[in-house]
Amino acid sequence: MKLLVLGAGGIGGYFGGRLAQTGTDVTFLVRPGRREQLERDGLRIESPVGDLNMKVTTVLAGELSAGYDIVLLTCKAYDLRSAMDAIAPAMHGGCAVVPMLNGMDHLAQLDERFGAEKVMGGACSISVTLDADGVIHHADALQRIAFGERDRVRSTRVQMLADTFARTAVEWELADDIEQNMWEKICFLSAMAGLTCLFRANIGEILSAPGGAEAIERTLAVNFAIAARAGHAPRQASMDFARTTLNDPASRRTASMLHDMETGARVESDHIVGWMLEQARTFGLDDTMLSVAYTHLKAYEARRDAGRLRS
Repeated sequence: MKLLVLGAGGIGGYFGGRLAQTGTDVTFLVRPGRREQLERDGLRIESPVGDLNMKVTTVLAGELSAGYDIVLLTCKAYDLRSAMDAIAPAMHGGCAVVPMLNGMDHLAQLDERFGAEKVMGGACSISVTLDADGVIHHADALQRIAFGERDRVRSTRVQMLADTFARTAVEWELADDIEQNMWEKICFLSAMAGLTCLFRANIGEILSAPGGAEAIERTLAVNFAIAARAGHAPRQASMDFARTTLNDPASRRTASMLHDMETGARVESDHIVGWMLEQARTFGLDDTMLSVAYTHLKAYEARRDAGRLRS
């Protein structure tokens, strides 16, 4: 299998690196500065499950051509349009894209650009950051990725991808219904991101505040109801995980979106919280918590765009 990974940042660099480590033919589509970094220092991962430092193959946008089997798309939602432009030369023949974006809204955009038959589904759970020196820092042992065909067919290409990940130490899943996995992730993520950003606090701090536990449960309940109305009621294990994770009084967990806010970076407000808010309103469900969280995020964006954030 010949795999193209868009970028060599946290998620793309990590999963692409673990595949390259096994001898898989992996090429990273990167910008000139990142290419120089990788050529000089190699792809570097610092992880509790094993460090990695290896030379990798890179390509710049102007050099990209067809010949790949899978494109692993690991961009932020607000960069999706430019990301689609970047990978377009590779999306010929039987090449398919496996998006690892948060949420659901990107599927329609990818379908429109490349055709639904070329767009698989995907989701991942991992805590990684890329520092200024180009080192990918993996925070804990969680390194999970799921993928599958959206029509639930076990195709040759998806089985090839599964066989490829089977050679790694990554926890992977060839999902029978990948959109179910994606719905379960957005239910959890939009609650964690919306609330940790709204309250500017980690889970333990939110739970210690008056009304914190109630805010968490209220948000999860409406998210689960949204998914059910959409035909993807979360499985019990997924609901148990969300409630356990977001009700741990000792937890210091926050969403990466809060880190982005605290550093004055762009946030995926529309893709993660705004999209779920639209679904709540479509189904006539209680949108109070999602609405307040979304307003908070959009106010942050307005302040950021106006250059009024404190340094």
